[in-house]
Amino acid sequence: MSRVAGKVCVVTGAARGLGLAAAQRLLAEGAQVLMTDVDADAGKAAALDLDASGKRAAFTTHDVTNVDDWSRVLDLSEKTFGAVDVLVNNAGVAAIMDVEQLTPKEWRRTLDINLSGVMYGTQAAIARMKGRGGSIVNIASIEGLIGEQLVPAYNASKGGVRIFTKSAAIHCARAGYNIRINNVCPGFAETQMVAGALAGMAAEDAQAFAARTLARIPLGRFAQPAEIAAAVLFLASDESSYVTGSDLVVDGGMTA
Repeated sequence: MSRVAGKVCVVTGAARGLGLAAAQRLLAEGAQVLMTDVDADAGKAAALDLDASGKRAAFTTHDVTNVDDWSRVLDLSEKTFGAVDVLVNNAGVAAIMDVEQLTPKEWRRTLDINLSGVMYGTQAAIARMKGRGGSIVNIASIEGLIGEQLVPAYNASKGGVRIFTKSAAIHCARAGYNIRINNVCPGFAETQMVAGALAGMAAEDAQAFAARTLARIPLGRFAQPAEIAAAVLFLASDESSYVTGSDLVVDGGMTA
């Protein structure tokens, strides 16, 4: 299993959910992975579970909204494993509030983490990858393709990620950097974020939302995190050498 053998990867939001699944899959295919998250306890436990030796997986706390913290993380990656080849910008949050309920605080927090964090990470990674090449995989969402009345801030942030990615990808391609930048756009997956969102609703509302959502998915089920991680792996690997500025939609047919 060597689709990313020898590659050094940084995965944000890797303590759980899609980030953890991506880290696990990249490790299984031969990469070394620096996992980051704001949840130190969960992140450390996840890294130890994946690689108790610390030779192929490591963890550090990381605030993706802090530009200086990006420099520290990439310095740590270089010191621990070597220069970064792959960055997976996965860290994200969702505020379950319609446009009338949405507060300025939650609007700013969602865009700071989901959109600005991606920009800071992409910018920092480009500076390190120039002259060597690399792959940046941004986790957008089908919520950046369609509207959902319960998550307007999330919609806006993920739509922003999609278009930002295209702009940055074109820049790197035209500049001859050999840096590819792409989006993975997951549909609804069985993660703690989705479970947490449903838990925040009244039981009847959560059941109704889940039923409505499943009815919109032709495959009739939520994704498993490993199925999203497979898309991340493809874009991280050299198999996608002619893919840049693209949206890889993994949604069970929902947007079809």
